[in-house]
Amino acid sequence: MAAKIALEEKKEPSVLDNYLGENRVNTITALSLISLAVSLSLYHLYLSWAGLVDAYSFRTTHLSFVLVLVFLFKPLGRKSWKDPYNAWSIIDFLLIGVVIGTQIYILYDIEEFIFRGGNLNEWDIRIGTLMIIIVLEVTRRVVGWAMVLIAGFFLLHTAFSDHFFWIFYGPPSSWETIVDYLFMRENGIYGVPLMVMATYIFLFILFGAILMESGAGRFFINLALALTGARKGGPAKASILASTLMATISGAAVANVVVTGTFTIPLMKRIGYRPHFAGAVEACASSGGQIMPPVMGASAFIIAEFLSMPYLTVCLAAILPGLLYMFSIFIMVHYEAQKYDLPTLKKSELPSAKEELKNGGHLFLSVLVIIGLLAIGFTPMYAALWGIISVFVLSSFRKETRMTPIKIVKFLETGAMKALPVSIACACAGIVIGSIFVSGLGLKFTNLIIAIADGRLWVALLLTMVASLILGMGLVTVAVYITVAALVIPALEAMGVIPIAAHFFAFYFGLVSAITPPVALAAFAAAGIAESNPMKTGFTSFRLGFAKYILPFVFVFSPGLLFEGPWWEVLRAACATTLGILAITMTTEGFFYRSLNWYMRAFMVIPSVLLFVPQFEYNVIGAAICLVVMFVLRRQANSDKLSYA
Repeated sequence: MAAKIALEEKKEPSVLDNYLGENRVNTITALSLISLAVSLSLYHLYLSWAGLVDAYSFRTTHLSFVLVLVFLFKPLGRKSWKDPYNAWSIIDFLLIGVVIGTQIYILYDIEEFIFRGGNLNEWDIRIGTLMIIIVLEVTRRVVGWAMVLIAGFFLLHTAFSDHFFWIFYGPPSSWETIVDYLFMRENGIYGVPLMVMATYIFLFILFGAILMESGAGRFFINLALALTGARKGGPAKASILASTLMATISGAAVANVVVTGTFTIPLMKRIGYRPHFAGAVEACASSGGQIMPPVMGASAFIIAEFLSMPYLTVCLAAILPGLLYMFSIFIMVHYEAQKYDLPTLKKSELPSAKEELKNGGHLFLSVLVIIGLLAIGFTPMYAALWGIISVFVLSSFRKETRMTPIKIVKFLETGAMKALPVSIACACAGIVIGSIFVSGLGLKFTNLIIAIADGRLWVALLLTMVASLILGMGLVTVAVYITVAALVIPALEAMGVIPIAAHFFAFYFGLVSAITPPVALAAFAAAGIAESNPMKTGFTSFRLGFAKYILPFVFVFSPGLLFEGPWWEVLRAACATTLGILAITMTTEGFFYRSLNWYMRAFMVIPSVLLFVPQFEYNVIGAAICLVVMFVLRRQANSDKLSYA
């Protein structure tokens, strides 16, 4: 009997792992990082149980923790926090002192500080200036130069708009006004993005961390392989299922590629999938978690806050597009396996679904706890807290998943460390939003798009798509969405697009850059594992992930896909889009039970377009053409098999 394929999720060593597993490590920094990270996590857990302090104190304390952690974890002049201190370390310690001093300054008399908004004293301006510079510096270290340059541009524009041209020309704002809005008020650094991060997103990141530490990652991967591994194209289908399950928790496409791709890509190559195709499947599947509830790459919470609607409503709206995207990849890998007649894995090699459910299925109940609490009206913060508590309780049922003291410290530490990039991106996005608010550029941009579109919604959508794709090449998903939300979404809403469809449109195109060349980070990460050409893998990812480019246009014109409107419109949009994706997949893959020639592939574009049009009559015609063609092709394929036999 063949040896079973045993899969274990691979996790990056945490600071605690380095401290416990290496002798030559910077002990002082390690202990400081662990202590601060654990303290930050406990601070959030305590407040989610006992109730929040006033908003400004909460947000400033959260950011101060994060800034100090970044200065320790991403030091200046050293490759890693594990390296010995040098002369550059003095700057980091000075910056840490400034952060701590600023926090004391704010909290010493918080009411007086808030009431000074609009009437700053000299110290407010000096400290506010330092805090803006510090946020830009930590953004450079954690997120990258792209976001720093974008935030810097909007800052300079606000201060010197009389030196700009075109729509950027306008009256300049004084530095005191800029500091007032970005530092003293809740419009800038401590605005909505950071509020949502500190209130909701952090706890869900903690929930993902404790799930992974309890062994849920291994359970997801093994269960996916057990369910699909023996089918045609099984390893690729297992990759889609496992990556979706993992990414709904982690919300990070590149990180998910590294975790699941390490196992799924070699298995795909083993049964005959070409290396670049195997890498593209993993990249597309891993990026799919960003559009699947419950976490959606942390953006679901910000969308809900901007729209002033329940978080659960946003999750409900995301379900159909997310499932359709995964369906499109699933169909394409199935066609690829059929086209090249790839073999299947033997059941004797695969994990047992029954055993996997027995060993780890109880952990998934914690996800149901969160969904249930949200469904009956509890806040996301409360639901996430009880989700974390439920993992503690459920994991104790089996020795393999039980949370030991080391695991508890590790989940508290890794959860806080994973929150650093999102927190910093949200703080820096606050600079962008605040600057746009002060300068009035958002209104100008909205008017420009409306003028260029001249009543043609499709032109406005294309402009939004291009802007989002360009921003997405250098920014994390949350930052892209927030920036586009401030600049472009008002124009779409002014042209009649319902708010949730406008926000989802910007959100989708902000994240497809992960699989869109020339900067397809998820595809490039997968190419490294697959040992394939990065650009070839990127372009294959672009082809496999085509649904992400089509669906935003579909749900703008057919909001029923987002559960907006009467039930028959939801049903029409769901059925027509599903069949439309199946039809367009025949064009991109050139296969349906048999290989298709070029003119048949071109012809299938016609029913695809008819099915995507938001009118019932066109959908019926498109469905009729599509079903007839599929029936004929299947009959021909069966005839060919009989003739060959």
